[in-house]
Amino acid sequence: MSSSCFRVICLLHSCIDVVLGALIMFYFSDIAVFSVGRETASKLLGSTPHDQLLIKTSEALVGACYVFIGILLFMVAFVKDRDFQSFFAKGCALMHVLMAVWRLFFERKIEDVARDLPRQVVGDIFLAMSWVFFLIRNWREKYD
Repeated sequence: MSSSCFRVICLLHSCIDVVLGALIMFYFSDIAVFSVGRETASKLLGSTPHDQLLIKTSEALVGACYVFIGILLFMVAFVKDRDFQSFFAKGCALMHVLMAVWRLFFERKIEDVARDLPRQVVGDIFLAMSWVFFLIRNWREKYD
């Protein structure tokens, strides 16, 4: 039973990562305007052509990393080893918590993106909680 729960969580996270990665790679400027407004987006997208090229290249690589992580999660979704599933879920939960901590300590200092901080931290915590709930369910099945 926990195997199917693990598969669902992995596939859900995989879909989120692949879609987010594709959007970042191909529509970053539109996403920036939609999420932070036109004025802030113009600051985030750079002021010189060289800066704009560096930022576009960086965002394309970030998007590609998201797609790669999504593909990796898709492959991991079909692993049936309970010990590996537990280990993987702990790592994913830790990664999401560390991302929330990173946002709280470093991204809040950047006033242009600080407005989105609460929404992003809550999203990181919710993604971490999906893995924590899987770990709790797995632990209950193991010891019942």
